Amino acid sequence: MIAYTIRRVLIAVPTLIIVLTITFVLVRIAPGDPAEVRLGDYASKESVETLRKEMGLDKSMWAQYLETLKGLLQGDFGRSMVNGRPISEEIKRSLPYTLELTLVGIIFGVVFGIPTGVYTALKRNTLSDYIGRILSLGGLSFPTFFLGILLMLAFSIKIPLFPVVGGGDIHNLADNLYHLALPGLTLGLIMTAYVTRMARSSVLNTLNEDYVRTARAKGLTERKVIYKHLLRNSLLAITALIGVYAIVLIGGSVMVEIVFSRPGLGKMMIGALKQRDYTSLQAVMIIFASLVVLINLITDLTYGLIDPRVRYK
Repeated sequence: MIAYTIRRVLIAVPTLIIVLTITFVLVRIAPGDPAEVRLGDYASKESVETLRKEMGLDKSMWAQYLETLKGLLQGDFGRSMVNGRPISEEIKRSLPYTLELTLVGIIFGVVFGIPTGVYTALKRNTLSDYIGRILSLGGLSFPTFFLGILLMLAFSIKIPLFPVVGGGDIHNLADNLYHLALPGLTLGLIMTAYVTRMARSSVLNTLNEDYVRTARAKGLTERKVIYKHLLRNSLLAITALIGVYAIVLIGGSVMVEIVFSRPGLGKMMIGALKQRDYTSLQAVMIIFASLVVLINLITDLTYGLIDPRVRYK
């Protein structure tokens, strides 16, 4: 397992470097000049050029890339091109809000999605199955931002149970959870819909396998058939989809943070995009890419735990 883990980590490193390179180039070729945005439309050319030199934008793209790579290796994301503050400090403030939101969505989807998917598969073509399929299809059909707005209208405006906007105090557990309830529920419902449909499909495919029929023919109880044979052999496909949709959930968290005005990475990214803040935008995209790589790494390692044969491929 240690050798398998090392292999997966070594694959993750060049992936991050490729993502960094692509992000760096795309951000630099995007239209707009950060110096002009910072100084305004009426700034003189001399002022703009002076500020460009201060920002390091007068250097070649290759020199800027090496400088950026050197800073990242030292854990330094640089300074904002708009306000001059260290980006690392802003990320430290914003990252916990995004991580907790994504984590709550994943946990909610796994806790409710897997049991619902297994149950609807075992009750195939019954009323319970039809209801579960309709609800999961409805969850897939709603855009994340639209579902967030509906929940806000229902439980913040019509029934004032939860706050409309804000992320709460990250150091105050009660206040933090209070502000996390609706955003977490928004992502959780979407994740539940994905996991439910995948779990149902995976279990239905496993039901047709010979070893399931053999286990039942031996007289094993239905509980043993489900937990020892059916669910265990369906977990690999379910785990794969959870990893894929966890990545989708990271993208969905951006919209949720905007809808609920949470001070997360999504809000930081949109602000940097509007202000042509290259360094901040680049830092946020690298963090998101790192989260994607990390989720893929965790998913791969989970494969190895569920099915030892994967470690030797």
